[in-house]
Amino acid sequence: MTNEMATWNIRHAALVYRVILQKGMKSMTRFLDYMISPQPIRIVDLKIDPSKLSIRSLTVTGMGHLPGRTLQRAQAVFDSWALLYIAGGSGFYRVDRGPFQHVEKGCLFFVYPGSVIDFGPEEGGHWDEYYIRFEGSRVQEWLESWLVQTDTVKRVGFEEATIARLDAMFLLLESGSPTQIDQAALQLEALLFHWIAKFNLPQDQAPATKVVDLLQDIATSLYAPFNTEQLANRHHMAVSTLRRLVSQHTGYPLHDYIHRLKMEETKRLLLSTDLPIKEIAETLGYADESYFSRLFKKYAGLAPKHYRAQS
Repeated sequence: MTNEMATWNIRHAALVYRVILQKGMKSMTRFLDYMISPQPIRIVDLKIDPSKLSIRSLTVTGMGHLPGRTLQRAQAVFDSWALLYIAGGSGFYRVDRGPFQHVEKGCLFFVYPGSVIDFGPEEGGHWDEYYIRFEGSRVQEWLESWLVQTDTVKRVGFEEATIARLDAMFLLLESGSPTQIDQAALQLEALLFHWIAKFNLPQDQAPATKVVDLLQDIATSLYAPFNTEQLANRHHMAVSTLRRLVSQHTGYPLHDYIHRLKMEETKRLLLSTDLPIKEIAETLGYADESYFSRLFKKYAGLAPKHYRAQS
């Protein structure tokens, strides 16, 4: 799975979400379960027969977001694999009566068949949990490599871009479309690879990774309102540093680079959807259709309608 493919999946999920809302469908159902949390939780399970999927080696069978979770699990036994990512709060994790391990914001760990596991927030506390259930032969390949190490809490850090990826996966899984569910599986592997590669990265490579994370954040935020200061704050840098890094590593000024990414996304939408040009412009943050068309012609050489017709 390349970074480009992972980026495309997230951007495509954003489009799916917008289409779902336009059709008036109920998305991301939340409900209360005071046994788990005093806050509304979100749970999505696989809606179709797995035999309809093209990717058989890895299937996402369910996801959940449990904000404010207070429920602890003692000597729990599971019949499938699941990854748990903690986006806030703290607690503990223990496998087969081994030592207790501390869990905090930015940590991930696994639950899996064949072990007895204790985990949850501290007594009287809570945490913000995302979980992803999955199955398939691909898991064995993960176990045989460095990608998955069971029984160990990994501190991979907290990033807003991570939450965006998880929300995109929710949308893909909830769509009920075999193609989208296959994409959720690919996105899971891409996300896991990103986490674990970052965890094992030598210190002298950290600056380069910071730039990669910055550029990935920009590429996966094309459908969101762009705010330079918020982007800089997310990556703990000054706006001047942000502009310098983007220019240095892409060869383009920041806003020129963003326009180029959005025009590439426009090309994809023109060819793969029948959305009106005005709607595509608004989706990508351009309120003025005339300005959008002039900008597209500048980068693509043709007006949007001519590009669609010619292609």
